[in-house]
Amino acid sequence: MQHFDQELAALKEKLLTMASKAEAAVNNAIKALVDRDDDLARSVKEEDNGIDQLEIEVDEMAIGLLSKAPLASDLRLIAVAMKISHDLERVGDEATTISRRAVELSQEPQLKPYIDIPRMAKMALEMLDDALDAFVNANPEKARAVIPRDKEVDALNRQLHRELSSYMVEKPTTITRCLNLMVISKSLERIADHATNVAEEVVYLYEAKDIRHTGKGQASREG
Repeated sequence: MQHFDQELAALKEKLLTMASKAEAAVNNAIKALVDRDDDLARSVKEEDNGIDQLEIEVDEMAIGLLSKAPLASDLRLIAVAMKISHDLERVGDEATTISRRAVELSQEPQLKPYIDIPRMAKMALEMLDDALDAFVNANPEKARAVIPRDKEVDALNRQLHRELSSYMVEKPTTITRCLNLMVISKSLERIADHATNVAEEVVYLYEAKDIRHTGKGQASREG
């Protein structure tokens, strides 16, 4: 039993290493965009390869533990770890998308000051950070509080898309830059979606309740 607990702790630790790398990749991709730093942007793709490798390792560890899990709560933890690792891998993919677009954008004059995009990135990463903190500290209430914040990121994404659409109509020479910024904005909106997924998985882990598709975390806690 002690050996199983040690393996479970190692699984959690690997998941948190993966989370740290995924968050760093997003931060670096946004920094590359703002600073017009192509070398930093290209390094994000290399970081993503490391995140992909960690997902494989988490899955292998989790599958190895499934047959040894003595309790239903252990089974939930192992299943949730695999789901969270998948979400983190997708966050890494979005960081790569952002970095690729950052390289393209650095070839042309900057369209406008970057205010909304770093703000969206900060909001999405804070959501992810809080969801992971809820996972580590067995705090489903904190996880539930993450879920409604997704709407704020969605609203910013829609606002930015409207603004960029107007730019394209008024000044067709900006179309390529606007489309690249739209893709980056959409990637950040997806990162917030993955943070929401993690939060929902944490609620399932600690409350044994699946709150997906039930009104975004407002599911009844009775019964």
